[in-house]
Amino acid sequence: MVREGEEEEEMMMMVATKPAWLEGLMAETFFASCGIHETRRKSEKNVFCLLCCLSVCPHCLPSHRSHPLLQVRRYVYHDVVRLSDLEKLIDCSYVQPYTINGAKVIFINQRPQSRAKVSSNVCFTCDRILQEPFHFCSLSCKVDYLSYQGDDLSSILYRIDESDFTFEGLRMDGQDHLEEISTMEDSEDMMVAISDQSEQGNNSSNKRERKKKNKNKKQESNSYLPGMVLLGNRRKGAPHRAPFS
Repeated sequence: MVREGEEEEEMMMMVATKPAWLEGLMAETFFASCGIHETRRKSEKNVFCLLCCLSVCPHCLPSHRSHPLLQVRRYVYHDVVRLSDLEKLIDCSYVQPYTINGAKVIFINQRPQSRAKVSSNVCFTCDRILQEPFHFCSLSCKVDYLSYQGDDLSSILYRIDESDFTFEGLRMDGQDHLEEISTMEDSEDMMVAISDQSEQGNNSSNKRERKKKNKNKKQESNSYLPGMVLLGNRRKGAPHRAPFS
């Protein structure tokens, strides 16, 4: 006979269980070379099949044509998903979005931090500095927090509408690596992001920059040295965060 305490514990585990697609999305490795198509060009796994719960490359897509598919993009070595796509699957409220290339995205998993930071508003799970009124820096931080609290995850999950995640809706045009960012939590992260961005710059932009340098050398006595420009000022004096509801 199951004791009352064990019954309650089992009930808490059931309501906190993540659906297979969510568990897979947060645990999957993206942008690795596809083992089946590793000899072909553009074989990075940058699409997540919500039905099979695994990542696939563009060459795998014909086998998943009738499945709901979610495109994953990468910014500064971390995986992101467009907010407009993710919020059709799960409630993304209180997760801080970032505006990249004019589109709002959400990081799938938390990112490592170089050192501890002090702020009145930080992520409930990993203590990363956030803007008001957000409580989580990534999707996994929100899901892990709710799971730890024993909350029913079904209350934030939506039924998958396969018409929102069709094969035809994917953009396989090489626009998976995002380059610009306009919202970060503090100036230190912005400096790191810009530094990483400059290392990842594509060949075409480098060629344009070299042409510009050569042209300016003819007009100026000193060579042109681009400086680092911060995209915003560090937030000051944020009020005490409100409790999560």
